[in-house]
Amino acid sequence: MPSPDAGAIPIASADDHALAARLADEAGALLLALREELQYEGSATLKREGDRRAHDLLVARLAEERPDDAVLSEEGRDDAERLTSARTWIVDPLDGTREFGEPPRVDWAVHVALVAANRPIAGAVALPAQGITLSTANPSPTPPLPPTPPRVIVSRSRPPMVALAIAEALGAELVEMGSAGAKVAAVVQGVADIYPHAGGQYEWDSCAPVAVASAVGLHCSRIDGAPLRYNQPDPWLPDLLVCPPHLVDEILAVTRSAFY
Repeated sequence: MPSPDAGAIPIASADDHALAARLADEAGALLLALREELQYEGSATLKREGDRRAHDLLVARLAEERPDDAVLSEEGRDDAERLTSARTWIVDPLDGTREFGEPPRVDWAVHVALVAANRPIAGAVALPAQGITLSTANPSPTPPLPPTPPRVIVSRSRPPMVALAIAEALGAELVEMGSAGAKVAAVVQGVADIYPHAGGQYEWDSCAPVAVASAVGLHCSRIDGAPLRYNQPDPWLPDLLVCPPHLVDEILAVTRSAFY
C-alpha cells in the first residue's frame, strides 16, 4: 500500500471544514455545561470529566460522520492502523485542562483537525469560554502587521528559553497565556505576534491550531524552520513556531544560532 504522503496532497471538502468546526463547537458546548454542572466538585473532578466526556463525544461523532477515517486523540488508545489511513482526524478534546479546571479562566480550547499526507488539511480551534471558534471553513482575516515592539507568547509558569531569546533579540514584549490552542489563536487574531514553543508537545497540541494559522497565511514550522509532519508513528512533536511571514528570517536566525 502506498505511503499516505505519496503523491499529491488530498484536498479537504467543504463538508470536512464544516465538520471540524461543528465538532469543536459541540465539544465546547459540552465543556461549558460541564463546568456549570461540576462547579462545586473540585478541580480534579472537573479536569478528569472534561477530558473524558469531550473525548467520548468527539470519537462517537467522528465514528458517525467519518467511519472510514482514522482518529488519534490525546485521551484515546493509539491504533497503528492510522499510519496507513489516507485520512486521520487528530483531536485534543480539551487543550488546557489545567486552565479549564480553574474557572473563570478562558484560555483553554478544543482542537479538531483532519490530516492527509502528513499535513493538516482542515481544522478548527474552539475557545468556548470566549465564544470564539477559528476554523478553516471560514478563515479569519490575515492579522495586521505587528506593532513595535512585537509580542511573544509564553506560558505563565514556564516560559521556554527560546521564547526569551527571541524576545530579547527582537526587543519584544512577553504575553502570558495558557493552552497551545489559545496561544495560536491569539496570533491568528492579532492579539499577539509570535508563538515559539520548545518545551515539549504532542501532535494533538498543535495540529488544529496549525491548520487554522496556515489558512490565514501565517508561518508554521518547527522551531528551526523544518516542516511540521503529522500522523507519525510517535506523535511526540516537541517544538513549534507560529508567526507572520515577514518575521521568519529574523526569528530563525536567533533559534538556529542559539539552539542548534
